[in-house]
Amino acid sequence: MKVKGESGKRKRVQSAPTVSPAVMQQPAIVLVRPQLGENIGFAARAMANFGLTDLRLVAPRDGWPNDKAHAAAAGAAFLIDQARIYASVEDAIAELNFVLAATARPREMVKLVLSPESAAQELRQRGHAGERSGILFGPERSGLDNDDIALADAILTAPVNPDFASLSLPQAVLLFGYEWRKSESVPSLGRVTGFDGPAREGIAIPDTRPATRAELFALFEHLEGELDKTGFLRPPEKRPSMTRNIRNMFHRMGATEQDVRTWRGIVAALARRDKAKGGKVS
Repeated sequence: MKVKGESGKRKRVQSAPTVSPAVMQQPAIVLVRPQLGENIGFAARAMANFGLTDLRLVAPRDGWPNDKAHAAAAGAAFLIDQARIYASVEDAIAELNFVLAATARPREMVKLVLSPESAAQELRQRGHAGERSGILFGPERSGLDNDDIALADAILTAPVNPDFASLSLPQAVLLFGYEWRKSESVPSLGRVTGFDGPAREGIAIPDTRPATRAELFALFEHLEGELDKTGFLRPPEKRPSMTRNIRNMFHRMGATEQDVRTWRGIVAALARRDKAKGGKVS
């Protein structure tokens, strides 16, 4: 900053370093193949109740725009107006770093399981660190299928009556939204400096960032393409479950952008070696 000296001339004074906190990133609410316009509207109202504003729709059954969704949203119709529409789940979450799948059934997948309270705290900590996150909510009749869940890092499930665990789509969104609002205060840890900012719980990754879904999808396509060439993903009827298991391994590791680039390099190096050997698999 500049201040006036005794002579009336301005002198430059060195300001103390300041810490610029990361912009808080809210989680996206991703409704996968929602069936009823009314439920989309009610879900938007639940979002507005608790300050969530990023609504994404994947292939809504009755098309878009939807008058019933607009009417049901009432005072939250602005969320319906600004909702983003996608053809696939992969497109809807491409730029996100961390994704949860809301389901009452883990489907025998090895994934981290979080309650709404724990999930809200996890996503808020990631949001403070500048990460982009989202939650997948499935269609009303059947919920998320295995392929949808396999795209997520962890599962979000609520402590409901095990004899009647089914929640409506708006109920599920409202339940998370309530916990999200409650989790507003997240303390920092340790000493704040002008170089690295406040410390927070979790893995410290100062020189890189969490990988986006798009980067992970590209890695999966690269790796699975090479595995197809070697005949690893066989017999054909087992390929879907094998690829889901492989993808879940990477989701559990919380890969960074640097991790993905390293793995792409590993796959490319092994492919070159295989080509140099004439395509023989040892």
